[in-house]
Formats: sequence, structure tokens, C-alpha cells
Amino acid sequence: MALMSRVGKRLRRIIQRPGSVELTRYEALLPAIEKREPKLEDLSDVQLTEAAAALRDVESFGNEQLVELCALGREAARRGLSERAFDVQLLGTMGLLSGHVVQMATGEGKTLAGALAAAGYALQGKRVHVISVNDYLARRDAEWMRPVYELLGVRVGWVEPSLTAGERREAYSAEVCYGAVSEIGFDVLRDRLITREEDRAQASPDVAIVDEADSVLVDEARVPLVMAGSVDAGIADEEVANIVRRLRPGLHYETDADGRNVWLTSAGASVVEKSLGGVDLYDEEGSDRLASVNVALHAHALLTRDVDYLVRDGKVQLINASRGRIAELQRWPDGLQAAVEAKEQLAPSDHGEILDSITVQALLAGYPQVAGMTGTAVAVAEQLREFYKLEVAVIPPNTPNVREDSPDRIFASPGRKLRAIVEEIRTVHESGRPILVGTQDVAESEELAEKLAKAGLPCVVLNARNDAEEAAIIAEAGTYDRITVSTQMAGRGTDIRLGGADGADRERVAELGGLHVIGTARYPSSRLDDQLRGRAGRQGDPGSSVFFASLNDELVLANAPDVPEGIEADDETGEITDPAAHRQINHAQRVAEGVDLEIHRNTWRYTRLIEHQRAELLKWRDEILGTEAARELLEAAEPDRFKELAESLDEDVLTRVCREVVLYHLDQLWADHLAFLTDVRETIHLRAMARETPLDEFHRAAIPEFHKIRGEAEKRSAKTLVEAEIAEDGVDLAAAGVRRPTSTWTYLVQDNPFDSDAEQALKKVRGMLRKKRS
Repeated sequence: MALMSRVGKRLRRIIQRPGSVELTRYEALLPAIEKREPKLEDLSDVQLTEAAAALRDVESFGNEQLVELCALGREAARRGLSERAFDVQLLGTMGLLSGHVVQMATGEGKTLAGALAAAGYALQGKRVHVISVNDYLARRDAEWMRPVYELLGVRVGWVEPSLTAGERREAYSAEVCYGAVSEIGFDVLRDRLITREEDRAQASPDVAIVDEADSVLVDEARVPLVMAGSVDAGIADEEVANIVRRLRPGLHYETDADGRNVWLTSAGASVVEKSLGGVDLYDEEGSDRLASVNVALHAHALLTRDVDYLVRDGKVQLINASRGRIAELQRWPDGLQAAVEAKEQLAPSDHGEILDSITVQALLAGYPQVAGMTGTAVAVAEQLREFYKLEVAVIPPNTPNVREDSPDRIFASPGRKLRAIVEEIRTVHESGRPILVGTQDVAESEELAEKLAKAGLPCVVLNARNDAEEAAIIAEAGTYDRITVSTQMAGRGTDIRLGGADGADRERVAELGGLHVIGTARYPSSRLDDQLRGRAGRQGDPGSSVFFASLNDELVLANAPDVPEGIEADDETGEITDPAAHRQINHAQRVAEGVDLEIHRNTWRYTRLIEHQRAELLKWRDEILGTEAARELLEAAEPDRFKELAESLDEDVLTRVCREVVLYHLDQLWADHLAFLTDVRETIHLRAMARETPLDEFHRAAIPEFHKIRGEAEKRSAKTLVEAEIAEDGVDLAAAGVRRPTSTWTYLVQDNPFDSDAEQALKKVRGMLRKKRS
């Protein structure tokens, strides 16, 4: 019978859970872990820490060590957090220690499972980074889990933007360091630009445990982390911005179906040329103005306030679409940033140049071992395997999920849909059940809040305007009679307990049916739908969910606008029950997921060469930074000048000067190389139209340019050594026209697929269909 049970379990995993690994080995250890409990309860805190220290003598954990770690971790959590780890949490811990991505449902205790795994790796002598989706969760989890780490004798820290350089180095020196993927990634980029070894922030890490792994490894991976540095004050073309502001869609300009490209019509070009004093935008003299017009048009037509960005404190602040939060210290590439600032009539920010970039894949490749945890891993199991060589381990829930998920309710128009959502909220609210509404963006959340207020249904709103208050808002979303309206729920990281944060009113809310979740539209990914639904039904709680949708939602218009004819809506309510409508929305979501996968895949394809080149250059940079290589290079290139400097300068000063000069030119040439590659990529679609393979053409252009960098760096460094003013206090690089950026920030770069002519044609067809329907 036991054999049949195991076989049946394996078959279910194969059939229902693609990419899932076998957990039988770890399940077999659970009785031994429980048996160890009574003996550990009798130990003092000091003795518990000593018992954990005994694991430090083992380089790699076998079954005996896994049992001991989990037993010690369970006891440490009981003492430090007043929580006894469930068996499923210990399964998650062991799955992480085996280098898998573990799928654990919302509310099942991933944070503790991850902490115990991080402690396990640390006790094996490995330095661990626990990578989160945002700074708030990184700090919260590090502080929350600190008592567990201390009882296990492991030092923990965290990084966030407010830390000084010294505090940052101290945090990274801990055995376990928590940080947002962007913060850790940008520290890697900053460390690539140091000119003194003692300024390096990160100690070399061994293990990455990625929280919300699908968000970080899949969603975030579509956009590289890009660091820029200030060059001079920005300049906005206010004249062009004022002209573009008067243009009308359909008459003066058109956009493609994806909302990623915009262009002037002949009528629009005529209006612009006349307004600019009769210039010809399409001759050689007018080409500069045409570039300004195009970028201003992009800002005007394709970027929407309160959807793509906010204006706060006199600045344009970008919204990270996958998180629904402000993207701190992030901006668009300069021309577009300045155009948006001009559009909003704000002072232009500094102009900058790209200094370096890194993809999530390349960042994670720097760790010898990677593991992860999330509530929705199976849906992206193939991507995790393709891009990271990671397998998924599905952890069963501690208590069966009893949430009731209703079929989507579909309407003919967004207006009818919104009225139905308000009515749904009114009906459920009358019973006192708490309601969580997930919206697509800031603008929609505020529109819905306004409609609810007019209907006498006050709500609490969580979006990018007040994301600092998110923990308190989400924690109380399960309170009796509460209505919470939120943008993207992925990575919010706070459990919603029935009855409020303290659970005092839990039974009353549970008897009413628990939390009711409403989605105002299907997301571009089914994973995001599941993450919103997963906020209800936590740890066996009652709950329910329903999504509303429209055949004119952005998801459908952008991805599947050719809706079959004959679909009819109810005359009174506007609701559609035709199964074809459900199939159309599901199809649109699959198309969107395919587009996102292709963006991810193209990011990976086109940046592999760049990452390889950067790694090769970094080897030479580290050699210059840590040895006498720069001094030897310049002595050989300019022996007379070097001899002159050696007779008056301290030897350490001369070594430092040589190092700074070579590093400056090397970094500047890499920035120039990235700018060159950007230009190549912007024109790559023209090569595709000529039936050439874009990737091959990209490599053909990039490789010879890269091989020029080292020789050019040596040549420029020698020239600077001759021309620069060098004294006992070092070299005045600024006086020699050589200066490093005074500040840095990050760019939001849309790394879109390199469209083939077939894909371009498909976009035009979609655009025509969309225009026809509107």
C-alpha cells in the first residue's frame, strides 16, 4: 500500500507539476527531526548555539546534518519568534539547501524556511545573499529573523540605499546579507568602478537565495540593471514639447498596437515643420530637430502620468510596473527623461552617460550556488531551467486550500465592468467581509477609489504614492468591514490575517467567508493572477476570489484584438457569458506571456556577448587595481616622463596615479563601447529587413570594437601621464579633461525583442484591427 502511495505521488508530480523534483528523500527525514525536539528543548540558549556551532565542522551536509539543522532551526524559531516551524517549512529549507526553487503557497512561511536554509549554508562556511524584490522586505526579513540567526550563531545584515559606504561594507561582511536584487546588483556595478581596493563594498559571495524567485528571475530579468553617471546639466527642448502637446492622435500621429512606437503622420509633420519656422524635418539640417520631436512625441503619446510615472516633489518618479512601486533612483535614458520633464513643465535633471550594466542572469552567474522560493514557480519552471539551470520543488500546503475561485466575469466595455465591480464590492461589503481589490496601475486604483467613495463605500488605497505604508495597509486588509484597493500585489510580502494584524476578530471574519479578492482585469501573466488570488485562503482559511475582465481591456487590445464576431453581451448589464470570450482573454494572456518570454530570451541572447566582454575586461581591471600592472605599463610606454615623476614623487603616490589614470580610461572606453552597442542595436532591425541575422550582425559589429579597447586605453593613459599635472597629493585628472561622474543613478531600459520584418508586419495588422474596433 505504501509503495502504491509513493508511485501515485510520483505520477501526480509528473502529470500535474512540470519541472518538479522528488521530495521523498526529505520527507523521510521529518520523523527524525521531530524525535530530536524534546532533547533540544532542554538546552539553554548558549548550549543551543554551541550545538549549531558543531555543524561548522562539516563541509557538506548529508542526511544527519540536515536533520540536526532543521531540529535546531525549529527550536530557535520557537524561542526567537514564538513559532514552531511546520514540517512543510522544513521541507522548504531542505529543498533550498539542495539548490532548488521551492514553491510554497502564500502564508506558508517562506521567510522562515529561507532563513533556516541561509543559516545552514552559513554554518557550512559559505557567505549567503538573500535576494528580495525590494528594500523594505530585505530589511524587514533580516530584522525579523535576527533572533533565529543569533541563536544559531550566525551573523546577519542587510543593505538598503540609505547606508553609508562603511555601513554597506559591514552589512556585506556578515555571513548572511539581505538585499533587494537592484541594490545588490548596483553594488556589483559600483564595485566595478572603484579605484581603491579598500572601497569595494561586497565580499565575494557563495550562495544566493532568491525570494519571490519568479518575480526576480523572470520578470526583473527582462530589464537589465543599468548605471549612469552625471556629465552636465540636462537641456529640455521646451519649444518642441509645446508643439507636440497640441498634436492629436489619429490625425497628427499614430501608434502601434503594443504602444511601444509612435510616428508622425504627414499632417503631423506639416504642423510641426510650420511651427518650427518652416524647417524640413527630413533633410540633413532638420535631422536634429526630428530627433527631438520623436522623443517628445514618445513622452507625450506613450508614457502616461500615474501609470508609467508620478510627479512628486517637483520630480518625475518612475513606476516599476512589475511591482507597482516607485523605482528609486531610476530614470529613462536622457533624451526621453528630459522630454517627460519638459512635458510636465519641470526643470531638467542632469544629463548622463551609461557607465555599466548587468543582467539578472549575469548577476546570479556570479554565485557558485543559487536557490529560490516563491508561491508561483511551476508556471515558469521551463524558464528557470533554461536560463538558470534550476529545478522546481513543490512543497505541499500545511493545510489544504479551501478558497473558492469563481470564473471570470466578462463585460463588453471597461465602463460596464467598473460598474459591476462597484456593485460586487457593495454586495460583499454589506456582510462585513473584508475585500481586497487588485488593480492594474495607480490611475485605475484612484479612479476606483473615487467611484467607491461616491457610492458610500470608503476604502484604503495602496499604490506607488504611498508604498512606504504598505506593510500596515496590507496587514489590516483582513479586518472586518475593510475595503483595500491595491496595485500589483506581487512581492508585497506581508500576510493578510483574518481579523486584522493581531487576528483578534478572526472567527467572526472566518464565519462570514474570509477575505474576498477581486481582480479588476487579468494581468499579462497568469502568475500575477495567482499571486493576487493567493492572498485569500491563507493556511486553510476560508476565502474567495473573482476576476473581472473586458474585451476592451489593454491585455486584449494589445495581444489579441481580433475578437471573433457574434459574441453578444446582456443588454441590461453588459455581461458576456459566451465561452468564446473566456477563450479570447485566455489567449491574450498567453500571447502576452509569450512576448515577455521572448523579451527575456532576447535580453539573454544579446547580452551574453556583452557580459563575456565585460568579464574579460574586469580581469584586466582587477589586475590593475591589485598589482603594479598600471605602473609597469606606463613606465614602458613613457620612460622619460615616468623617470621624471619617480624622482620627486613618493613611490606609493606614483603607483596610485598610474592606477587612477589607466582605470579612468579603461572605464571611459567601456562606457563608449556600451554607447556604440546601443547604436548598433537601435539599427539592427534594418539588418533584419535585409534578410541578415540580427544576432550575427550584432556580434560582427561588437567583437572588433571590443578588441580595440585595451590598446586604446594604454595609448590614452600614456598621453594623460605626459599632459596631466601631477604633484605629491596625486593627479589632477579634472584639469586634464579627465573626470569621473559626481553622482550615479540607474536607467529603466526597455530591452525589447529585435523585431523581424514578419513581427513588424504582425504589429501593423494588430494596429489596424485595434483601430477598427475603436
